[in-house]
Formats: sequence, C-alpha cells, structure tokens
Amino acid sequence: VLPSSLTVSVPQQWLVNGGHMADLWQNCTSGAVFQCLASSSNEWLQSVQAMMILSVIFSVLSLFLFFCQLFTLTKGGRFYITGVFQILAGLCVMSGAAIYTVRHTDWHQASENTSYGFAYILAWLAFPLALASGIIYVILRKRE
Repeated sequence: VLPSSLTVSVPQQWLVNGGHMADLWQNCTSGAVFQCLASSSNEWLQSVQAMMILSVIFSVLSLFLFFCQLFTLTKGGRFYITGVFQILAGLCVMSGAAIYTVRHTDWHQASENTSYGFAYILAWLAFPLALASGIIYVILRKRE
C-alpha cells in the first residue's frame, strides 16, 4: 500500500526493454522498486516532445473551430480551417514519430530485447487517422 502522498507514474512506453520503459518525458525501471527519472535533454527528444504537444494543440483547435464553424458557416460551406488544423496535427504526429524512429538509438542502445511500446504504435496510428479526418473536413459541406 502506497502512502497518499506518494504517486506512481506509469510511462506511456515508447520504448520497452525488459524491466526498463521509456517515454518522451521519463525513463522508468521496474524491479524491487519502481523508479522513474526525467528523460535526457537531447535536442531531438525535445523536438519530438514539441511535435507531440503541437499535435494535441492543433487537434483541440480543430475541434473548437469545427464547433464554431458549425454554427457560423453558411449552408454548403466547407470546413477548410478545421481541416487544415487537423492535417497539421497529423503532420506533427508523423514528424515526431519519424524523428523518434530515426534517433532513439542515440538515447538507448538497441538490443535484442528492445521493442517499441504501445504509445509509439498509437502515434503511428494517429497519423493516418488525423490526416484522413482532416481531408474529410475539407471535403465535408455543411447541411441544414
């Protein structure tokens, strides 16, 4: 039982190696004690962090703009602005995941037991989905 003042943070698992898990903001080791340390301050890692944060911001803006355009757009109008922000979100996710794919060996040495975690896979799944939804927004016309 953990004291109420002690919280355990579970990483999003971008990289998994046995008892070692790494995400964009922390590295954790499980064993007798579950311990997490802050990630390194590599420039490429900071760019991946920035791309992921930008993708969330663009997605939220896209949702907000969709609701605004839903009530202000004339009949037959297209959701261009919403689509552009959603496409930007998809491109940011792709850029961040691509940078991580190429540069993660600078951070953690590759071994036989190293594999990508679920958050990494979800990032690559989010890219085509965000891109497709952005294209659908651009094609979509407002009806009454």
